[in-house]
Amino acid sequence: VWRALKPGGRFVAEFGGHGNVAAIVTAMRAVALRRSGDFTSAHPWFFPAPAIYQRMLDARGFTVRRIGLFPRPTPLPTGMASWLKLFHKPFFDQFENEAENALDEAVELLRPSLCDGDGIWTADYVRLRVEAVKP
Repeated sequence: VWRALKPGGRFVAEFGGHGNVAAIVTAMRAVALRRSGDFTSAHPWFFPAPAIYQRMLDARGFTVRRIGLFPRPTPLPTGMASWLKLFHKPFFDQFENEAENALDEAVELLRPSLCDGDGIWTADYVRLRVEAVKP
């Protein structure tokens, strides 16, 4: 990004921040621990806190104008099981012939916090938004 910008150019971004999909990751870690699986594969991403990402931008020479976390609950029209299959298939594959049972277990752990009374699932997204300038 630094190389692509001219002096005075703005870098504006939004992506997963600290706490993104925290309930989902916690449920998956619980499933892995119960089943003696690899719980570290439940969270393969980098979701930085604002202070950490600001230090990264500062170190590169950017001037940060704004940075912050914003909750963005996101409806999952196809449900939690579909979302987990899409984003976490390798995690569940570790359980081989028990993969479907492990998936069902994760879904049931998440039901009280991410599924409403009408059966609508919502992912617990948290976004990091940033605006920085190349001096």
